[in-house]
Amino acid sequence: MIQLDDLLADLAALVEVESPSHDLAALEQSAATLAGIIERRLGSAPRLVPTPAGPVVHWSAGGTPRALILGHHDTVFPIGTLAKRPFTVADGRATGPGVFDMKGGIVQAVHAVASLDDRSGIEILMTPDEEVGSDASRALLEERAQACGRVLVLEPSADGGALKVARKGVGTFEVVVHGKASHAGLEPEKGINALVAAAELIGRIATFGDPATATTVTPTMASAGTAENVVPAEARVRVDVRIEDPAEQHRVDAAMAELVATGTSVPGARVEILGGINRPPMHVSASAALFPIAERAAAAAGIEGIRGVGVGGGSDGNFTAALGIPTLDGLGAVGGGAHADHEYVLVDTMVPRTRLLAELLSRL
Repeated sequence: MIQLDDLLADLAALVEVESPSHDLAALEQSAATLAGIIERRLGSAPRLVPTPAGPVVHWSAGGTPRALILGHHDTVFPIGTLAKRPFTVADGRATGPGVFDMKGGIVQAVHAVASLDDRSGIEILMTPDEEVGSDASRALLEERAQACGRVLVLEPSADGGALKVARKGVGTFEVVVHGKASHAGLEPEKGINALVAAAELIGRIATFGDPATATTVTPTMASAGTAENVVPAEARVRVDVRIEDPAEQHRVDAAMAELVATGTSVPGARVEILGGINRPPMHVSASAALFPIAERAAAAAGIEGIRGVGVGGGSDGNFTAALGIPTLDGLGAVGGGAHADHEYVLVDTMVPRTRLLAELLSRL
């Protein structure tokens, strides 16, 4: 029996252990807390797989693998956020850092599996570095996805509880402009102004998107200079890229590389390009076999008219879909405010969404 009080108790336990990406001590504590919940609810302990980014939490029911429940236990919120925004349940909402993205989904996944009489072939894998690219956990999650043959991603739902049937590919480039410092008042002509060169490049980069293919290329962060009276010797620009069409990756890569070849109008400035597109697109075809099953499962769970939508954000489901493995995303919590101070989960959706996942698993 799926009980709301139990869901909320486990959600409180997870949220009250802060787990920002890159904080290994915090992520080890988070993994240990999650492992304790899994062992208590499912009767056996998961294995904690060490990685340079923190522990991956991996539980298997045993038997022939048939479905991988995929998610992450890291969050974007720094240590200390919990003191400002403690876990709270009020006015029908559960709030606190990471409650929506995606600790609510983790708890629902554990309780869904716990409600099943037949758990054979089900695996749960929660990574510690999804919010920062999944570099350390990617090989393991891809290995288990290939072994299981189907992937259910417990990232939060889209608006109104919609499932995510497609995702854009995601990447970040860093444009580094190397110049030369000099005194801005005494001899500015002896410097090479990296900031001026970077400003020229930003204007060009902003034209690389293509509305016809839904490709966006957006300069998002910039830094330059060391003091107000020094010609800046270095400037750095971060560029967010989102693509739907895999062919667009090659076009954007080429356009960014061309910046190195063409340079800028600032004599002596040197351009370097770092990073790239690290999450391939999740095409809608990846969810084509699973979504109809999810529709029937939702109806059985008392959720009528569930929708499937494509979204611009990426997840670890991008990786599994790119391998040709049937993947359905957005099966987690219903709420809003991911990565924001007003993040929340709608409490009255938690039991139905847990039942939805249980019904879906029972049909695979």
